[in-house]
Amino acid sequence: MNNSDANLLAIAQDWVRGGRKVALATVIETWGSAPQPVGSQLVIDADGNFEGSVSGGCVEGAVVTEAQDAIETGEGRVLAFGVADETAWEVGLACGGKIRVYVEPVIGA
Repeated sequence: MNNSDANLLAIAQDWVRGGRKVALATVIETWGSAPQPVGSQLVIDADGNFEGSVSGGCVEGAVVTEAQDAIETGEGRVLAFGVADETAWEVGLACGGKIRVYVEPVIGA
């Protein structure tokens, strides 16, 4: 799903205002053939619902899981994904690129 950054931030804001616990994942670095550019975002709630994309579907499942943990602990984290010989068919980027994603809980007002 391709949403603009402003739209994703509005979705995050609406979810928080609606009482949902939310995290935001942002691509902070890419190398090689990365499926999404730096700045791409994914908004995730505590139930695993999400909007946006950080990898075109390659690693969204792992990012959602990490986001749920960030919501639980209240702590952000940096995730790194790429393809290594031993993990090529597990969570990773089949395109051969690498990405780093920052996941942070969104604190509501």
